[in-house]
Amino acid sequence: MPHATPRGLGRLAFGGDYNPEQWPEEVWREDVALMREAGVNLVSLGIFSWARIEPRRGEFDFGWLDRVIALLHEGGIRIDLATPTVVPPAWFYREHPEALPVSRDGTRWAFGSRGAICHSSPAYREAITRVTTALGERYGDHPALAMWHVHNEYGVPVLECYCDVSAAHFRRWLADRYGDLEALNAAWGTAFWGQVYGAWDEIQPPRLTPTVANPAQRLDFARFASDSALENFRHERDLLHGLSPGVPVTTNFMVSPTQCDTMDYWAWGREVDLVTNDHYLVGEEDRNHVNLSMAADLSRAVGEGRPWLLLEHSTSGVNWQRRGIAKRPGEMARNSLAHVARGSEGAMFFQWRASRAGAEKYHSAMLPHAGTDSRVWREVVRLGADIGRLAELRGSRTVADVAVVWDWQSWWAQKLEWRPSEELNARERAEAYYAALFDRHLTVDFVAPDAGGLERYPLVVVPALYLATEGAGRRLRSYVEGGGTLLVSYFSGIVDEHDAVHPGPHPGALREVLGLTVEEFQPLHAERAVRLTAPGGGPELAADTWAETVVLRGAEPVWEYADGPAAGGAAVTRHALGEGAAWYVSARIGRADLDAVLARAAADAGLPERDELPRDLELVRRSGERGDYLFAINHNDAEATLPLAGAAGSRSGAGSGEELLTGERVSGKLTVPAGGVRVVRLDG
Repeated sequence: MPHATPRGLGRLAFGGDYNPEQWPEEVWREDVALMREAGVNLVSLGIFSWARIEPRRGEFDFGWLDRVIALLHEGGIRIDLATPTVVPPAWFYREHPEALPVSRDGTRWAFGSRGAICHSSPAYREAITRVTTALGERYGDHPALAMWHVHNEYGVPVLECYCDVSAAHFRRWLADRYGDLEALNAAWGTAFWGQVYGAWDEIQPPRLTPTVANPAQRLDFARFASDSALENFRHERDLLHGLSPGVPVTTNFMVSPTQCDTMDYWAWGREVDLVTNDHYLVGEEDRNHVNLSMAADLSRAVGEGRPWLLLEHSTSGVNWQRRGIAKRPGEMARNSLAHVARGSEGAMFFQWRASRAGAEKYHSAMLPHAGTDSRVWREVVRLGADIGRLAELRGSRTVADVAVVWDWQSWWAQKLEWRPSEELNARERAEAYYAALFDRHLTVDFVAPDAGGLERYPLVVVPALYLATEGAGRRLRSYVEGGGTLLVSYFSGIVDEHDAVHPGPHPGALREVLGLTVEEFQPLHAERAVRLTAPGGGPELAADTWAETVVLRGAEPVWEYADGPAAGGAAVTRHALGEGAAWYVSARIGRADLDAVLARAAADAGLPERDELPRDLELVRRSGERGDYLFAINHNDAEATLPLAGAAGSRSGAGSGEELLTGERVSGKLTVPAGGVRVVRLDG
């Protein structure tokens, strides 16, 4: 099925997870009435309902679900119907205790939570086939059905299983990948420490070992774990495609550097009909709206730039975080509309009605424990009306200024043991560079290392690409030679897809495009810093954690180490290559100083300066058949005013338009209230 949107929605989606099985039936009618009051038009249903749907093997009870669906349909509310395969019933585990996953240390986890699944289990595959088929046969052509929702948050809380069934599945996966043991031994470098395998059945998952396990084996097991869950998703998806033709099938991702890092979302994004994502703001984090925007841009990226859907976020506090910090007035709307600005086709929540029992009873909800006489409820109703006013945005796409290269497999490899410094952190660097771009009011498209089409971006940033193939290196070199500007951070290009160091000096796959080699890594002592000075003029910068001895082979120094183990050597370089230039940052420059480097690279790329705009005034543009839409989201406590012409790189340069949330005409300048949001359809 080509990329799809929820069937039957005439506007952006608004709603959330609905768990009516937690409540007596007399509450259901009240729920539907309140949903209509709030402007809800889509709910996710049945996610954790397997025990109610199939109380005993092969015996199905659909009566309660029929009644709920009928009430919702009568109320004009469409359904994202889940296969409840994230929580098999207790009877299933009584019959098949071997389907419970085993941890790396050999502990078999118990039933009593969620997501306790060995994805290699034949019994689990048989059970999900049965329940998914039953649901598809009963509801596949129901007029209220908007889309199918397979499983829930794959990879949370656990994805890897180290049991004997998984071991056999892992060996089959390896045989498909490598073909023979000679190729596997070469890829894993098993000559080191005498780990050579002479028969397939000698290979086990990388269980706990006396010292560090083979890193190539660990990396392949992470790939296998993601792929084995993906096999089960594809199985359910294909069943539903057959039983429910034309209805999109998705599963809710957790695409965020701070939430789920066990999935190769580049691979998963190609398999869903519509990318959906769950995102939970870290309440106690400073400037958490930056992380939210990063997650939204990543979600759009795994859908190859197409519109996606925010399927879960929170109205206020989240009880499974260290502190369930309540959102301030207006923050929920800013969060929701920031996702919409960055490509979401609506805003959905976990959950509709706050639970009275269970692990998440203190998690905020659209209908809180405080009821309808509450700030949260009033803000939910107001947001529902605002989402309704933005219906014309459906199908439009977010317009990006720059690209950031990101890869989950590289992250997995870098996080393994015995790297040159325990403080090397790919996520931290990605967040640092993203924040610097955000502060320059630049919108980011994330791209995979093997992505084509880089030539449409004037600037490509590589904040952390430890694992980089030779092919990725050639693509980046071609991009620069063709006139692009590339900015690469340290410890990138070091190893190939097997976690083997590229032949020759570092940075391996990237040394030609960067015009330099790295003679030696120079990790810094804890709490030590070094100074960077610019011989040609520029601010002094500070770096900690990491430095390198750089040998220039065509590149020129822009900043040099003033002290520390690499004193006198190049720290930040620029390499003119073909029609473009490649920049390299060999030190961990603090977030406050990164802007100085980024400013130089951005100027090289011809990107506009927007110094007159306030920090934390978020500007994003969506473009569609009806024109360009400028989102201005003010995360500050003071009113902000900006020139409308050319804002956020508008192609039309229009200085006027209609503000969709208020219906007002604006011209020349746009005023955004403190903590407020404005969405302008630009003229032209």
